Amino acid sequence: MISSLKNKSVLSLYDLSVEEIETVLKTAETLKIQRRVGQTVKILEGKVIALIFQKPSTRTKVSFLAGISQLGGTPLYLDGRDLQLGRGETIADTARVLSRYVDAIVARVFAHSDLEELAKYGSIPVINALSDDYHPCQALADILTIYEKVNKVRGIKLANFKGLKITYTGDGDSNMAHETLLLAAKTGMDISLASHKDYQPNDKVMEKVNKVAEESGSKIVITEDPLEAAKDADILYTDALVSMGEDEIGQRKLKDLIAFQLDSKMIEAAKSDAIVMHPLPAIRGAEISAEAMESPRAVIWDQAENRLHVQKALLSLILG
Repeated sequence: MISSLKNKSVLSLYDLSVEEIETVLKTAETLKIQRRVGQTVKILEGKVIALIFQKPSTRTKVSFLAGISQLGGTPLYLDGRDLQLGRGETIADTARVLSRYVDAIVARVFAHSDLEELAKYGSIPVINALSDDYHPCQALADILTIYEKVNKVRGIKLANFKGLKITYTGDGDSNMAHETLLLAAKTGMDISLASHKDYQPNDKVMEKVNKVAEESGSKIVITEDPLEAAKDADILYTDALVSMGEDEIGQRKLKDLIAFQLDSKMIEAAKSDAIVMHPLPAIRGAEISAEAMESPRAVIWDQAENRLHVQKALLSLILG
């Protein structure tokens, strides 16, 4: 498979051009259809992919294990206990060694700098399966879901979301807030992000986002008013308020951010056909109400399924 993504590392949406995003989505569409009709595609036959997981996972682990197997590859799952990192071996040394054994690394980590170091010192592609700063695989699944649930209905080009508005509510300095900002900026979509003043996107991320938005024409609004942010939105989006490893500050975050819950009031403020999105796992009654979670507008389970298809597409284009 000839692709500009061949042997490329993907650590955030910032690493992908609009054309590459569109190629991933088109490939994911094809693989999704093939999966549903039972057609076997063994594009990763003979390839071994290391899955390094510092954090526990349901969707990410299962979707990568299943996807690699479905494409004929061999997934090699490694948690923190399987590596020598905890005994002092450097990430650079780990990257050099794994590059001699496997064809790619998929890593779910705490510090984004760990991924950057893996990519710097390894000679094989590295895919971010989630870091504290970014989550590109989820963002690609979100783009595919928006295309299926909004663009197809309205006859809009695959990755051209100009004229659409997405509202993100909750923790503005989280990996999914960062990726959703990049998602909007990359595709030309407008975004209103509603969060408490103490949880705004950090300057480093906004510098990247604003640069991309200048090129695409995306309008970015940061506000502390969730209902104003939801006004006329095509997509309503939220994520868990407390991330892994934030146990000590969890209760304070919940108290500060509960006012930004995605609920029926926000749905009423959005467009009548707006969709509700959440990357899971969800805590009903915290970042999202039970009513919003079970609303007919919710496309949350489609998002979860699309993780499988976009990750298979990404691996196919990088390694195929």
